[in-house]
Amino acid sequence: MTRSKAVIIPSALLSIAALAAATPALADAVQHAPAPARTATTTTAARGPAAGQDLKGVVAAIEHAARPLRSTDPDGGLRDLDALGRMIGGADVVGLGEATHGSRDFFRMKHRVFRYLVEEKGFRTFSLELPWSSGVRIDEYVLHGKGDLRDIADDEFQGAYRIWNNQDYRNLFEWMRAYNRSHPKDPVRIMGDDMGYAGPESYRRVTDYVARQYPRLLGRVDELYRGLAPTTDAGTYSDDYLKLPLAERAERAERTREVYELLRDQRPGRGERQAHLWAVQHARAIHQMAAGYSFDVTDDAEVTKMMRMRDEVMAQNVAWWREHTGDRILLSAHNTHVSYDSFDERYPKTQGSFLHDALGREYVSIGFTFHQGAFKAFGTEDNVIRTYRVGAAPAGSNEDTLDKVRQEDYVLDMRTAPNSARAWLAKPRLTYNIGAGWPDPQTYRIGLGKAHDILIHLNDVEATEYLGTR
Repeated sequence: MTRSKAVIIPSALLSIAALAAATPALADAVQHAPAPARTATTTTAARGPAAGQDLKGVVAAIEHAARPLRSTDPDGGLRDLDALGRMIGGADVVGLGEATHGSRDFFRMKHRVFRYLVEEKGFRTFSLELPWSSGVRIDEYVLHGKGDLRDIADDEFQGAYRIWNNQDYRNLFEWMRAYNRSHPKDPVRIMGDDMGYAGPESYRRVTDYVARQYPRLLGRVDELYRGLAPTTDAGTYSDDYLKLPLAERAERAERTREVYELLRDQRPGRGERQAHLWAVQHARAIHQMAAGYSFDVTDDAEVTKMMRMRDEVMAQNVAWWREHTGDRILLSAHNTHVSYDSFDERYPKTQGSFLHDALGREYVSIGFTFHQGAFKAFGTEDNVIRTYRVGAAPAGSNEDTLDKVRQEDYVLDMRTAPNSARAWLAKPRLTYNIGAGWPDPQTYRIGLGKAHDILIHLNDVEATEYLGTR
């Protein structure tokens, strides 16, 4: 595995955080990661605009099309989001990205957009880059008040997912719970669409359903699941799983596949169709995790296949939820995942691209950019979460030009912007694209207009308040 890819895997992937500890190549790469002062935007010398390019005209065109945002605060009035609502139109799934995994302004803006979509456009589900089983547990909290939110967050937000253990997401979940107290017959929900973990309750949901509906199959299912359910905390389980021999991980994936297919092929009893659908989906999520962890993470080509599978799985889970709940969904993930364009070689096809294939115009992608600011991230040298800061975007970058626009924070429909703006937005340029780990030695050149339909640009962002212990 090349050094550049090895460093990135624990940085960009929320569900594969244990790779650095699990493989010698990755452990060595993380140990010799570049110093924090080196940022993704400074590893390549900034270049000025192309000769003859009329940036003043581009800025003027963007100013004409941009619609100002009042704030990122989720409380208070939402009228400035009416413009965004018109851009979204009648889409059923809206992918809302983030340019870092640890800036409060992205999280708060997501809360604000979700509140608007719930109140004004009938959206009812917030989908997060989080394991399916973790999403089910948080969903039970926001629906019914089951459990203590602090305990749930501490249990479920582990490993790389601990980046979500922050005050801004805590506030969102508490708002959802309060909304449901007032709207018990028309609740909002949360789902996790990722494949990085399957909690013990997922196994129990499957085996309890089999015991109740298909008792003749219980012995076989118990045997296939034997020794697979987590008996430790989520972080330890994921770390230990990837230390298993490749052949054992492949054998586990075969066992989970057999349970999934066995249950899927059963005919549900009268009045059991919904219960059967959910039991099959729980079994499917268990298999998604096992299949994802069955790849050889020391081989570049295998890692690329795993990344493609991960984005496909996330898209499939969102599409399943839309089909079987009927909910309109705000899909929260990194810009990389919600985009149409795979501007990163490690992601040969993105979740946004898969959703576009499945849903067409029913899917809309919104990307975030920012000019400067701070974020929480894992240190690639020690895996400890801390605050990092990047300065003003360099000359020639997307953000440098976007921040010359008169509006400080704004939303832009890149599909209907003036021709000069659309031509400029289509060309790849240096762009902040910060994942879960820092520093990231890779630079990113993104054509924003090819990656997303809509852009939200923020001048300055600050780091979220992390609530975990390390």
